[in-house]
Amino acid sequence: MCGILALFGLQDAAPMRKQVVEAAKLIRHRGPDWSGVYCEGSAIIAHERLAIVDPDSGDQPLFNEEKSIVLGVNGEIYNYEDLQDSLELRAPGKHKFLTKSDCEVLLHLYAQDGVDFLSKNTVCGMYAFAIWDKRTSTYLVARDPVGIIPLYIGWAKDGSVQVASELKALHKACERYEEFPPGHVLDSKSGQRRAFYTPCWWQPSPVPTQEIALHTLREAFEKAVISHMMSDVPYGVLLSGGLDSSLVAAIMSRNSQRRQHTGPAAWPQLHSFSIGLQGSPDLSAAKEVSHFLGTVHHEYVFTVEEALDALPDVIYHLETFDVTTIRASTPMYLMARRIRATGVKMVLSGEGADEIFGGYLYFHKAPNAEEFHAENVRKLKQLHLYDCLRANKAMMAWGVEARVPFLDRNFMEVAMGFNPVQKMCKDQEGKPRCEKWVLRKAFDHPGDRAYLPANVLWRQKEQFSDGVGYTWIDSIKDHAEKLVSDQQMATAANRFPMKTPRTKEAYMFRQFFAKHFGENTAAAETVGWQDSIACSSEVALKWDKAFQGRADASGRAVAGVHVQAYDEKYQTASQSSGAANGEPDAKKDGHPETSVTARRMWTGLENLTGEFWTLQRWRHCVLAT
Repeated sequence: MCGILALFGLQDAAPMRKQVVEAAKLIRHRGPDWSGVYCEGSAIIAHERLAIVDPDSGDQPLFNEEKSIVLGVNGEIYNYEDLQDSLELRAPGKHKFLTKSDCEVLLHLYAQDGVDFLSKNTVCGMYAFAIWDKRTSTYLVARDPVGIIPLYIGWAKDGSVQVASELKALHKACERYEEFPPGHVLDSKSGQRRAFYTPCWWQPSPVPTQEIALHTLREAFEKAVISHMMSDVPYGVLLSGGLDSSLVAAIMSRNSQRRQHTGPAAWPQLHSFSIGLQGSPDLSAAKEVSHFLGTVHHEYVFTVEEALDALPDVIYHLETFDVTTIRASTPMYLMARRIRATGVKMVLSGEGADEIFGGYLYFHKAPNAEEFHAENVRKLKQLHLYDCLRANKAMMAWGVEARVPFLDRNFMEVAMGFNPVQKMCKDQEGKPRCEKWVLRKAFDHPGDRAYLPANVLWRQKEQFSDGVGYTWIDSIKDHAEKLVSDQQMATAANRFPMKTPRTKEAYMFRQFFAKHFGENTAAAETVGWQDSIACSSEVALKWDKAFQGRADASGRAVAGVHVQAYDEKYQTASQSSGAANGEPDAKKDGHPETSVTARRMWTGLENLTGEFWTLQRWRHCVLAT
């Protein structure tokens, strides 16, 4: 994982070199290991490297043997060896590889197959890259199909086209910029930006009807995880103690003795990392999973004050003011710094499972299989705005690469290609069962064959911003109450006519964002913005009348499903049609959310009853299997 900044269409690149080097420093946190610059003719490609595969010879930009093709890339190509073998079969002896970098194969695929090489070859990985072809003075820009890796494109006054891993590198130089769309390629020769790959799941219909065998699903995911363990440096796993990260850890622990890339595993015993407030649900669950798997576990406890202090920096690095994203990113940002201090540069994480398998608690309200599957598709298409952005930028703020095997190209074809009835939160007789039932069942083995303890395998979904400690979200809201006045909320639409904040929390985040990127600039246009309950799409809010007025990202907003849900009186403002002063009505009627003290008393009561209700929920899930 790295940072790239590329400029094309310059009158003369040489005078711009110093300016580009300075701009690239703004994203050096993404690649603190080495810097490289190509500057010639009308093009500049600057690269900030985080060395994970081939740290000795894989510095960028990369070149072909004649140095007529230049590549700057941020990402990992997991099937690069298969692609190299294919090239050798098609063109024996033609392609000479100068490094052991997994990304160099992109150069040779371009040389062999031209601008359509991503359509002609199955490239499995996460990537954003820019290629400059000196022979034709043309360039090519592309981003992976899901948008795991961030990429932005901008246009400057001098007519140049600029692309960068983060918008902060474009903000001052470009008159206009936007997010480069996932799964697209731009080639300057045609001037067209077009999709290079249409996955089987891209359209919500027709809905898949074929059922999947549990072993097929399990084997496909195991293969995805193993492929993502490719590394020449120490690596680990983010372990929240939830289903998704625990399954990733379980598979990694079973394969940690495997030879990794060019040598033996750097750390034969897997290291796991978790974070939370003191006494949080995630910390205890992660510790149990670590003990079961035998990982070397690192547990980090943060305080509310530390997290609140970090908010302006988090928003600067994340380049968003989306409430859901910032809530979850802040603990992740704090954890990334601690991980880097251990010497680990790369971790695997569980992002994507909830979107693929309907893991968020609001999926319990899906009216039918067709809507369930359509929501899966909607959520996957939005990942680049939310969870992928969070996982990438929160970790890369401290030079730690996060890989997401649930979003492996081949695995997604399998996991989105079977009947969604198997994913639903009720069986064929209409009886309720745990979210992500089919995934849990695929890894439900008895005795010595068990991947995870039963109570973890069947643990209810807990969103990361909740799992680190329920008081975290409440504390953010309390903090916003002190920083944002009622008068500011009353005039919010005048100050922020674009994506107007409707709660004091959202207003506070927007203020922090504006200090870095301006009030209503092109930067604000790149931010995902929609009403949501428990991370739903806006469309899914129509599934249940009980969702109305409860558009909060926390899983506790889903009454009757979350074991510690907000009560029926809880209300919060919509982003599109909030209360006049932007505050939830529940704060005006004596609900326990009214004050800090009352809210803490309420949380204490929840904690006292939580273990009982969690046990009841777990019992229900097991019986439903």
